Amino acid sequence: MEQNTTRLAHGFDVQAIREAAANMDEGAVTEGYAADREAVIQMLNDALATELLCILRYKRHYYTIAGANTRAIKDEFLEHANQEQQHADRIAERIVQLNGSPNFNPATLSARSHAEYDESLDPQAMVRANLIAERVAIESYRQMIAAIGDRDPTTKQMLIEIMAVEEEHADDMRDLLAQVH
Repeated sequence: MEQNTTRLAHGFDVQAIREAAANMDEGAVTEGYAADREAVIQMLNDALATELLCILRYKRHYYTIAGANTRAIKDEFLEHANQEQQHADRIAERIVQLNGSPNFNPATLSARSHAEYDESLDPQAMVRANLIAERVAIESYRQMIAAIGDRDPTTKQMLIEIMAVEEEHADDMRDLLAQVH
């Protein structure tokens, strides 16, 4: 039996694994969690604010864009708004998994967001504002990923996946910018 335990352990800290099972009040956060949990939650709440503001900007642009040949742009705005909502949901869920509280406070949303809201009515200005916001989000996620490093692989992976979609959004906006006159 002891030989079987040694073979299964592969140098893992078996005691730490057993202790993880004992403290169920912490949910997904075990003693082995290596990141600064409060700092990660703060980063994620700022990312949440950014995603929420992006949803609002894309939705406003979706409802207010007008002009000939803007249907494809309008559809793209709605698709991006829906994808940003998925990002916000994933981030909020991760904050809860880390025993934090997602901050949906509308009074501080704009101040906490990395991106800016935009009320442009010109289709080209709308696309440009969304391209800028996507580039801001990409850089923000890149910096968060670097700050977290390998200390929180679940959050890191989520941020990498979200950043990949933001890169697609930036490409979409760049392509639309070339088409809008």
